Amino acid sequence: MDNTENKSVILIGAGVLSTTFGSFLKDVEPNWNIKLFERLDQPAIESSNETNNAGTGHAALCELNYTVEQKDGSIDVEKAKEINEQFEVSKQFWSYLIKSNAIQNPKDFIRPLPHISFVLGTKNVNFLKRRYEKLAKLPMFEDIEYSEDKEVLKQWIPLMMEGRSSNTPFAASKINEGTDVNFGELTRKMAKNIEGHDNADVYYRHEVVDFKQRDDKKWEVKVRNLQNNQVDVHVADYIFIGAGGNAIPMLQKTNIPESKHLGGFPISGAFLVCSNPNIVNEHDAKVYGKEPPGTPPMTVPHLDRRYIDGKKSLLFGPFAAIGPKFLKNGSNLDLFKSINPSNVVTMLSAATKNFPLVKYSVQQVLMGKEDRMKELRRFIPDAKDEDWDLHIAGKRVQVIKDTKEHGRGFIQFGTEVVNSEDHTVIALLGESPGASTSVSVALEVIEKNFPQFKQAWEPKLKEMIPSYGQSLIEDTKLLHETRKATAQALELNEK
Repeated sequence: MDNTENKSVILIGAGVLSTTFGSFLKDVEPNWNIKLFERLDQPAIESSNETNNAGTGHAALCELNYTVEQKDGSIDVEKAKEINEQFEVSKQFWSYLIKSNAIQNPKDFIRPLPHISFVLGTKNVNFLKRRYEKLAKLPMFEDIEYSEDKEVLKQWIPLMMEGRSSNTPFAASKINEGTDVNFGELTRKMAKNIEGHDNADVYYRHEVVDFKQRDDKKWEVKVRNLQNNQVDVHVADYIFIGAGGNAIPMLQKTNIPESKHLGGFPISGAFLVCSNPNIVNEHDAKVYGKEPPGTPPMTVPHLDRRYIDGKKSLLFGPFAAIGPKFLKNGSNLDLFKSINPSNVVTMLSAATKNFPLVKYSVQQVLMGKEDRMKELRRFIPDAKDEDWDLHIAGKRVQVIKDTKEHGRGFIQFGTEVVNSEDHTVIALLGESPGASTSVSVALEVIEKNFPQFKQAWEPKLKEMIPSYGQSLIEDTKLLHETRKATAQALELNEK
């Protein structure tokens, strides 16, 4: 393809990943044509919605599953460093959007919020202390505090310490520079920004139903207007599938070789939510615990202060439930339709190899409110049933694939970029910490799939991401400069 001609790009799904990539694209190539298709009537209705995700930027400040204890007792912090850098990159891009007036009012979507890790039991206390000692030596986490003192913890997390017995050892670590992020509001702002672009069109209530690649490598994309059931064909040079849980079925419809031997395991999220202001005002932090032994990373319990539509609430979870839908607004046939001759063995292998995940999901389905309240009381000993309601959140679809390293039916945690060999189809699969690291994912998409444009785009990318091409892990001065600049742009120093 001629690198100088203007291209056309179709984005599928109006969630945080598609709107992030679209926001990049409209600025690095203003003359390219962008079409975004969303089957629902608004952006950010599914997993990006603030009521469907746990919010709060994942920066590895408190999430213990990013600092894994090794067999020799050492703490591996490499993943934490990587996630922290990626979130810093996200903040740089959001700052660029604010400073370029593409979006406004950062407090609508990001606010300062301390991030705290809290554990119970001698073994977990020992782990947290060693984690603290390892992280405290790193510039990224140099402001971390640690305490086993009940009086100190009463200052940090008064709601969680009220009524707590001192018979069981406890400890906490704290970093004040955390955030609460409303990804739904951020996504809506970016979607509106794309809509305002001269060469972009955003279509709601439009569902992509099929794909066909022509001999010239362009794609014919069939799209149904759900308001009148009319089907039109749109032609694009590139297809970007950012359709959340529906990304795997969409990718399968392209029939590219990379869509084979791929499957998905859908899990519903659920949270206990408290809106009682007397209780909510007692907790001003995101607090992560330790996942129960033998359970997958998604089971890590956390208690979050949330800011949604200007209102404060507390959210505790996650609890899981299994069901066949790939989207909250999906079909009970989603899972079954996704199984085909190329992935049936992959899916069966996953079921046999990942029994703990299946067992955990079944146990979660069987939980009643009292069971969930029992889990909550590990965090809030005096929690009362009447103050907490169960809220069903969004869907996450764990990617199941065959790999050389892990064999058939490996369940992939995290976000995965899949692209066709000719780089005309790009799909984003998986889940957490997808939203928080969406900007790094978009950069990965650009670097992997548009290498012929790298030189032309680099100056603009560096304007968007001042640290682009440099390491915030290695360059402490750059890290501090970056944090200071983003805090100012995003008004994170103003309570």
